[in-house]
Amino acid sequence: MRALDWIVLFAWLIFLVSYGLYRGHGSSTVNKYLLAGKSMPWYAMGLSILATQASAITFISTTGQGYVDGMRFVQFYFGLPIAMVILSATAVPIFHRANVYTAYEYLEQRFDAKTRALVSLVFLTQRGLAAGIGLYAPAVALSAVLGWSDRLITVLIGLLVITYTAGGGIKALTWADVQQMTMIFIALTISLFVVIHALPGNISFSDALHLAGAANRLNMVNLRLNLNDRYNLWSGLIGGGFLALAYFGCDQSQVQRYLTGKSIAQSRLSLIFTAIVKIPMQLFILFIGAMVFVLSLFVPSPMIFQPVEATRAAQTASWKPVEAQYKVAFEQRREAAYQVAKAERSGAQPALSGFRKALAGFDQSREQALKIVQRMHGGQTFDDTNYIFLTFVKSYLPAGLVGLVIGVIFSASMGSTSGEINSLATVSVVDIYRRFWVRGRGDRHYLIASRLLTVFWGGYAVAFAALGARGFGALIVRVNIVGSLFYGGLLGVFVLAFFCKKANGTGAFWGVIAGEAAIFSAALFTQISFLWYNVIGCLVVVVVALAISKFQRTRMSTA
Repeated sequence: MRALDWIVLFAWLIFLVSYGLYRGHGSSTVNKYLLAGKSMPWYAMGLSILATQASAITFISTTGQGYVDGMRFVQFYFGLPIAMVILSATAVPIFHRANVYTAYEYLEQRFDAKTRALVSLVFLTQRGLAAGIGLYAPAVALSAVLGWSDRLITVLIGLLVITYTAGGGIKALTWADVQQMTMIFIALTISLFVVIHALPGNISFSDALHLAGAANRLNMVNLRLNLNDRYNLWSGLIGGGFLALAYFGCDQSQVQRYLTGKSIAQSRLSLIFTAIVKIPMQLFILFIGAMVFVLSLFVPSPMIFQPVEATRAAQTASWKPVEAQYKVAFEQRREAAYQVAKAERSGAQPALSGFRKALAGFDQSREQALKIVQRMHGGQTFDDTNYIFLTFVKSYLPAGLVGLVIGVIFSASMGSTSGEINSLATVSVVDIYRRFWVRGRGDRHYLIASRLLTVFWGGYAVAFAALGARGFGALIVRVNIVGSLFYGGLLGVFVLAFFCKKANGTGAFWGVIAGEAAIFSAALFTQISFLWYNVIGCLVVVVVALAISKFQRTRMSTA
């Protein structure tokens, strides 16, 4: 990075933290600190909900998904709008009228204390893991760009997040998220214009679209039902819909956003806003990745996008022949791409079979390079998807804009992590500390506890990211797999609470345990896509809980 990039990067980070602290000033009670005094307008809540999701993983990994696998990942979100409508009609008014700080506080009102405690612990486990992964995502990728260690970046982001989140509570992070999302949209738009401008002069935008389609990078919908396929229409609508219901309806990091609303109507609007914006935003991000792929058809790209591993691999004896093969495969692919574009413009039948054969040959040569890295790591699977977009940014964006995009990636990680540690602290204080450990203290005592637990969970996320979240792979996939291991159980217990009046606390408690056992069994012993874990877990919770509740009623009636 150049001097101007460093100036822009640090100026943006300083502004964001300062703005968050400024807007969070006055969070002097537990209600103001955890729920912003229920003063948030719909657009701030909506942008904050998007910001919690639009983490650094969105920038780093979703663009990479578009590059290597096309736009079919967007099917993952097809169930989200339906879920938002359902939650607007059910969860939003129920939680608001219950006057609760957390979703799990409501479970005690509906069932009992043990169910509340169990589900709170499930949330703390799941969200604690996700916080570490979300913090690790930019650190591992940015370390290669900035030349810093990933641990140093992790600590820096963690300290910035803890500073304004512990200081100003949810009000600080919500308004910081508004600024972050504004800058994300700006950075994405700039990136798309740059990649289109970087295309060769004889390749038009129409040519780029045609080539992306010919390479199956615009394949948005797969109608084939396959339980082992992560991304098809049915897994997105059903599995993704269940995941969205669980995430937005049961995960405190999201529920807490719309609990800050001025009214039920404002909270509903925030979810509807998310329903409208989320899919187009993901399509836009994936499309940028697809266009970066088209650019790579004509401009040489690294054999390995992770620069540190690429340097190490280049020192091996097997590198040079693989590199020579790669260069030949690139030239063949480039010539085939030009022929397809030329044929399309002239109205002739394009030689798609030759183009796709050249694509396969290029992919095979790059796979040989990746295998060199795998051998260096003892056979561990290596995937450099998370470095593709950063390589593009570093190579093509002018001075200043590189710093801006890197700063946005930093702040995206800060936004998602701040929401996670704030919700973790809220559940820890409200559902565990105040409910079971230290009762009857004054508001100031619990406010101090909230700040201290925010610091604790921030430190936990940093430690987990620095020490535990190692490995390679597409991070956007990994973080959703972690969530799906727990969300089915959470969703099932809230389905019981909202719609099954005959379910009791004991049934709900054992239903959650059975649901989690079913999910982990599916993950360990089957090849079913992780999206279906949410369906399996939810159904098992409901069935087991209703069966146990009915058994208890029958037993009591015959006693």
